[in-house]
Parts: sequence; C-alpha cells; structure tokens
Amino acid sequence: MKRVISVFFIFLTIGCSDGKKPLLGETDWQRAMNAKFKNATTSPLTNKDRKQFSGLDFFNFDASYVVQARLKRTPDSQFFKMKTNTSDVSEERIYGILTFELNGSSHQLNVYQGKETMETPGYEDHLFLPFLDDTTGDLTYGGGRYLDLKIPEGDVIEIDFNKSYNPYCAYNENFSCPLVPRENYLNTEVEVGMKSYNKLD
Repeated sequence: MKRVISVFFIFLTIGCSDGKKPLLGETDWQRAMNAKFKNATTSPLTNKDRKQFSGLDFFNFDASYVVQARLKRTPDSQFFKMKTNTSDVSEERIYGILTFELNGSSHQLNVYQGKETMETPGYEDHLFLPFLDDTTGDLTYGGGRYLDLKIPEGDVIEIDFNKSYNPYCAYNENFSCPLVPRENYLNTEVEVGMKSYNKLD
C-alpha cells in the first residue's frame, strides 16, 4: 500500500549513517542526505538502486538562496485534501503566506501545515513548503521540490533553498507524494538543492 509522504521530514531526522564511511557532499546537509539514502533503514530507494547508489546530484551551495521571508499567518484557513500522485490525499491547510526577495525580484509562496504532522509528538511546529520553479522538469524533478520549515516566534522565517529536496516518489513508485499547488510556482530559476534523480537501469 502506498503511503502519503506528508511526514517526509520525520525520516530526515532518523539516523543518517549505517556505520560505513559517510558519502561525499559539499555541506553537512548534503552529506547527511547521501548517508540517509545509502542506509537501508532510511532510504526511499529500491534495494537494487540503493546497492548501486554513490550519491545524489546537488547544485553547489549558494548563500544568496538563504532568504528572510515575511510570514503573514492565515489562522482561519480550513484543511483541504491536497492531491498526490496517487489516489491518496494529504490533509493540509495554508498556515500562512511567505513574501521574500530572490534573484532581484519579490516572490510569494503559500506554506502549509499538515493535520498528520500536527498530531505527531515533537513535530507540532512543522511547516511544509512545496514549490515549482523554472528548473522544474529540466534540471530538477518534474513534480517540484519540498522544503521543511518550523513555525517562528515572530513574523520572519528563514528559507534555505539549498535544502530543497525531491519527494520520495521521485525515487520509488511505491510512495505517494503531495502535488505542488500551481500557485506555489516561482518565476525564477532556483539552482540550489537537489537536482533530478536518474534511476539506474
């Protein structure tokens, strides 16, 4: 049975090493992701792909893609059934609207709060930021990418696009992943984070 990956972020916090030599990466986050994908207990890869896995493909880190966004909360928003790549759905609500500057222009994205994550002890402050950009379907996964954020105390939240990752369904068809809403399209190229994954033959 396929699983909706609205709690993908939880698996990022599970052990990132299987006792073997850590895989390469430019940043701590890249190295942790590579180690997680190599680890049989945390990897979304099929057994065949994992055994041949040598590392994910990342853009180079770029500090200009770490931005401070203004958060406008939407406390009266209702939960809705966010579509996935399967018949499953993910119950989400728009927690707020993020406004920020990137590549010389102003942009806006909705940030979501999942009902399932709200009910998961220790993850009540998690926010889900899916997005599309002008690299989608070319240099990056055609279904868009995700970011994990936490509810801030004030009205400013940091977005580090260098930590943009692909949903699990990019690696394994046994997973079900939320589809990025069209309104979360960025009219610019986000050339940081994870690139497309080329499945092995």
